Amino acid sequence: MIKDKKSYSILVIEDNFGDFMIVEELLTELILNPKITHAKNFKEASVILSSRDSFFDIILLDLTLPDKSGQNLITEILQTASLCPVIVFTGYSDVDFSIKSISQGILDYLIKDDLNATMLYKSIIYSIERKKSISLLKESEKRYSDLFHLSPQPMWVCDMDTFQFLDVNDSAVYNYGFTEDEFLKMTVKEIIPEGEVTILAAAVNSPKQKDQLPTKGIYRHKKKNGDVIHVEIQSNIIYFNNQRAELVLANDITERVQYIKAIEKQNEKLQQIAWTQSHVARAPLARMMGIVNLIKEMDSTSSEFEDLLNHFFDSGTELDKIIRNIVKKTERINI
Repeated sequence: MIKDKKSYSILVIEDNFGDFMIVEELLTELILNPKITHAKNFKEASVILSSRDSFFDIILLDLTLPDKSGQNLITEILQTASLCPVIVFTGYSDVDFSIKSISQGILDYLIKDDLNATMLYKSIIYSIERKKSISLLKESEKRYSDLFHLSPQPMWVCDMDTFQFLDVNDSAVYNYGFTEDEFLKMTVKEIIPEGEVTILAAAVNSPKQKDQLPTKGIYRHKKKNGDVIHVEIQSNIIYFNNQRAELVLANDITERVQYIKAIEKQNEKLQQIAWTQSHVARAPLARMMGIVNLIKEMDSTSSEFEDLLNHFFDSGTELDKIIRNIVKKTERINI
């Protein structure tokens, strides 16, 4: 029989020495060199688990010990060895209790009379791997929670059908002015200006968005104080508390929108000035060019020559006035 060569460190918490010997024998059948530590009661187990140097791949826990048993025993062991997978074995079959134990964090529940080497080994391997998966999931959930709650950008989770807020971060509370409790009693529709709710509904309920929400969109939102802001929304579908929900990040781009509008308004004014003044400036300029051509062909001593010079000066004065007017209009344009 091929044995597992990994050196598993196993804590067996069992008050009956005969049962401990059986478990020890079963462990050595499929594990080449297990490091087995024995605790005869809860007190001994607590001392062992509290040691700074203690590390166990798995804990095998008898459900009935002389100093603690049942639900209290499970609760205490799980609190003391939160990072270690725990398998309960007992002489009594209680389906309801076993289900409750597993829901608390026990990874398997074995009946002593049915125990054999293969069953025990399989339970140990599965429990270790399951504990790793649970730890990775919890770590992932913590990273999500940290990213969510510590994000400088407003974020929230809402129900995709009712638009009810399910969770909000501190930035959303600060930027929108509602408390967390107020948010959780509201729907997203309540932060959208009247008349624009249909835009939200159309975006979410669009047939092409059945499986994936729009990743981006610009909307108007209303703060608690009544201020209306422009926000760039980025959203995605997640499962929150076992229900399909929408995770939303709202980036306030109000200043950017206002700046762009100011630039567009300025450009419009500049275009109007350029169009109007270019036509106005052409008249005196055309006269000046015509006068220059006439002057070239005239005798400088003639009486008409002086009149042309006066007209030339008047046209130049008119052109200067037009240019000054253009400059004044451009100076009045503020971004």
